[in-house]
Amino acid sequence: MNRLTKPSVIIPTRREALGLFGAGVALLAAGAARAEEEKVLTEAQVLRDPDIPVAGNPDGDITIVEWFDYNCPYCRKLEPELRQVVQDDGKVRLVLKDWPILGPVSKVAARMALAARYQNKFLVAHEAMMAVNSRITEPRISELLSGAGLDMDRLKKDLDTNAKAIDAVLARNNEQAEAFGFNGTPSFIVGKYRVPGVLTMAQFEQAIADARKANMGRKIEKN
Repeated sequence: MNRLTKPSVIIPTRREALGLFGAGVALLAAGAARAEEEKVLTEAQVLRDPDIPVAGNPDGDITIVEWFDYNCPYCRKLEPELRQVVQDDGKVRLVLKDWPILGPVSKVAARMALAARYQNKFLVAHEAMMAVNSRITEPRISELLSGAGLDMDRLKKDLDTNAKAIDAVLARNNEQAEAFGFNGTPSFIVGKYRVPGVLTMAQFEQAIADARKANMGRKIEKN
C-alpha cells in the first residue's frame, strides 16, 4: 500500500464500525474539525457524487468506493481482481475516486482521466493507465490514451475548459480520504464500512456480504 508522507489519524476498520455517514459519523477529532468532516463525509458526497465516474452496476445494492493513484503498483495489481468481483457479483456499483498522492505525474494522469469523461471515455482511459506494469510518465500517458482511442485534441480542450471542475473533484476526493483517515492507496469504502488497504478477491466478496447483511439488518430495524 502506497502511503502519504504525513501522519494520519486511525479510525475503526470495517469490522469495528458501522454507520460512518450522516448523523452516525464518529471518525476523527471532536469539536470544530468534526463539523468540517461531516460536510465531506455525507452519504451523498461519498457514495453518489454525480461528478465521480461509476463502473459496475449503476443501480447496484452495494457501493464500493475506491481511492486510487495511477502510479500505485498495488492499485494496478488489484484492478483486474476487483473488476472480476464486481462483474461476478452483478449488483455492485464501483465508484472510482482519483487520489493522486504519488507526485505531479499522478495528478496529470488523474486530470486527464477525468477530462476523458467529457467524451464518455473515462473508463477507457482508466483501464489503459491501470494496465501498465511500471510507473507512467507524462509522454507515456499521452501514448496510452491515444492508443486507447481517445481524441487527444478534444481531451486537451476539455482539460482546459473544465479545469476548475476537475480540480474541484480532486479536492473533494482528497478531503474525504483525509477525513476517513486513509494514509495511502488503494483505500476503500464497501457499503458503509471503511476498508483501507489491499484485499483479496475472497476478502472483497466477504466485505460485500457483510455490507449486505448490515443493510438487511437496518431494514429490519426500520420495520
